[in-house]
Amino acid sequence: MSSADLTAQKVIAERDIQAALKKGATEAIVRPDAILTPTARDLARKHGLAMRAGDTPAPIAPGRDIRTGAGQQRRFDSPEAEAVKNEIVAVGRKLWQRQYVDGNGGNISFRLSENAVICTPTLISKADLMPEDLCLVDLEGNQLVGARPRTSEILLHLEIYKAVPEARAVVHCHPPHATAYAITGRVPPTCVIPEYEVFIGSVALSAYETPGTQKFAETVLPFVRKHNTVLLANHGIVCWADTVTHAEWYAEVVETYCWTLMLAAQLGAPITHIPSEKAADLLAVKKRLGLPDARLNGDMKECRLCDLPDLPGAIAMPPRVHATPESPSADEETEAIVQAVTNAVLAALDSPKGVR
Repeated sequence: MSSADLTAQKVIAERDIQAALKKGATEAIVRPDAILTPTARDLARKHGLAMRAGDTPAPIAPGRDIRTGAGQQRRFDSPEAEAVKNEIVAVGRKLWQRQYVDGNGGNISFRLSENAVICTPTLISKADLMPEDLCLVDLEGNQLVGARPRTSEILLHLEIYKAVPEARAVVHCHPPHATAYAITGRVPPTCVIPEYEVFIGSVALSAYETPGTQKFAETVLPFVRKHNTVLLANHGIVCWADTVTHAEWYAEVVETYCWTLMLAAQLGAPITHIPSEKAADLLAVKKRLGLPDARLNGDMKECRLCDLPDLPGAIAMPPRVHATPESPSADEETEAIVQAVTNAVLAALDSPKGVR
């Protein structure tokens, strides 16, 4: 295998790939923080030019060095890993297309083995993600393989993997309607739509910490055993599942649910809830599917399965007050005031003294 050494360059352009191909290179050795232009990446992909981190790369963060090794590289290039990488790329594009991420926001990971996690890199749009952009890290966050530095928020994913053995995939994103709940310190009510009950159900709201820090990662620990979706205060959401695609599904379900609740609130009528006995049927389905829910702990009474419609924070907008026979609407009150003023003016005009 012939290699082209590009470790001296931080930005790799199309001309650099062309020069490497002219020399007959089949792989390019790049620095871990190198940035490939889109045309360079496309050209390398077209001609099968592999990207590999240099043997003595610079650290991507204090204490977080890239460690390369033949065994880790083989694992990263295995058929199972390639399938996962393709799935992550596809999910990244779905997140971007649905406007759940912007700029370089959001991150995705999959636990490939007991101590190896494939994850997205930092500073790349999920719309532009390619399989060769992905990284392999251990459960402490040390990068094992990858030409790009891993996302700083991988620490959040790793805490979930450590706390929940069933978790194989994690998706963190910023869908606007679910994030609206997170930035107002509210959680959506339960027992409104069956699909949400089965796949998501009760969600939690974690405290705010600076993203990318260990403290931020640990904010979800009180919740992830009993919830597969957590609202991150002033930030976004995080979902875990058995596959990357399923974790993305959960993000879609919770976002659509929050959006629907906001639309319903604008109609001005109270939100109706699924009866408790019917909600219990949905929880039974959820239990058979092996999905977590705080209400499945065995000590919650049936009458408490659903949030009440008037639960504080249950909806994002309070419904408008409707007129009743005992309580006239604001429009009726305004009309009555206008009529009273009009009558007073007309009475004054009819009087002998007139209006002064």
